[in-house]
Amino acid sequence: MAISSKTHTTRRAPARKKKTTDLVTLGDWLKHAIALYKKTGVALGQVATNAHDEALYLLLRTLALPLDSKRSVLKRKLVTSEVMAVESVLRRRLDQRIPAAYITREAFLGEYRFYVDERVIIPRSYFLEIIPQQLNAWLPDPTKVKRVADVCTGSGCLAILLAHHFPTAQVDAVDLSPDALDVARMNVKNHKLTRRVKLHESDVFDAVPKVKYDVIISNPPYEPSAHCKALPPEFKHEPLMALDGGEDGLDIIRKFLRQARTRLQPHGVVLIEVGGLQEAMDREFPELDLYWMHTTDGCNCVCLIQASRLKAWKG
Repeated sequence: MAISSKTHTTRRAPARKKKTTDLVTLGDWLKHAIALYKKTGVALGQVATNAHDEALYLLLRTLALPLDSKRSVLKRKLVTSEVMAVESVLRRRLDQRIPAAYITREAFLGEYRFYVDERVIIPRSYFLEIIPQQLNAWLPDPTKVKRVADVCTGSGCLAILLAHHFPTAQVDAVDLSPDALDVARMNVKNHKLTRRVKLHESDVFDAVPKVKYDVIISNPPYEPSAHCKALPPEFKHEPLMALDGGEDGLDIIRKFLRQARTRLQPHGVVLIEVGGLQEAMDREFPELDLYWMHTTDGCNCVCLIQASRLKAWKG
């Protein structure tokens, strides 16, 4: 977004608690919303990592204003109907703890917009930087990639990223949830990729035709079950089956790797996003020689496995 906050260090006398009737401009409401975010302690990370960006996003969307609005838009005065709409949205976000993406029915990965609702986990993935910046280096000729797969596709966002990155490849998007696949179908259609992205209702590869892939990626459920129970309310609005990876978080990953080893071309690669399970993965699969891809924030939570390593694996 084009608008950014500024830090003011000038000391002032304590201000009285502001009534909503004192809020006139969009900027007034933005400051009020940020204060409420901090007061209520809502969880962030599904849409933005700070209160300013998420609150601004919600306000602009509620008022049907462009997300790239200039800073001058903050001086815009709100009419009564707009105030009522903003108050309603903030109640849903702050009192009901509904994630912003479910309120606006959209989420973004880079330049790409996706429809989302409570049937799918809200798109957020390090594959957004891994696919365009690092993946090609592991393939002998990226221009000849013909078949790729996204397992646990959810909204279909990563399958769509793969289709855009490999413009001549066929993409299989796999998920066990028929509800999630309904959402993915909408997104594939919106991105005009129905001829190249095929959806499969399947538990990993169980019901997927036996073809071999140049690239297989997955952002599977990897949260240990106990962690899911302790998640903030915002994350409990998301489908549990998209989060819960079993007692140690590795249930789906184990099955995925066992099946993926028979699905790769000799030059192929598998990439898995695993959140905070790096150490657990290294302990569980030492013979796979997992390569952890570098991410700009240092999380490094996507691992790559070459076909030769996976084929030789005795797991």
